[in-house]
Amino acid sequence: QVQLVESGGGLVQPGGSLRLSCAASGIIFSSINAMGWYRQAPGKQREWIATITGGSSTTYAEGRFTISRDNANNTVYLQMNNVKPEDTAVYYCKARIGTKEYWGQGTQVTVSS
Repeated sequence: QVQLVESGGGLVQPGGSLRLSCAASGIIFSSINAMGWYRQAPGKQREWIATITGGSSTTYAEGRFTISRDNANNTVYLQMNNVKPEDTAVYYCKARIGTKEYWGQGTQVTVSS
């Protein structure tokens, strides 16, 4: 079965950087059509941040972040730079394979001094 596991969250000061990872298992990584990062802050709806396709094309909702993928390690990353308190949220990754979507359990990012 497909499993996505996020990691790398934690407490970071405003202006700092953080790299999130999403490790995929139970799937041939190259068969994933696209992977994306989303976040959900308390009391708010989940929002899309970035997507990377199987061909490594990328699209973003947030210019301070960079999405990348390492096919050799079945992992997608989200590099977060110049973080702000409003970036505080649970961050999720999602994989799309055909018409099916799979989500990870999320990793908490807290931006605070």
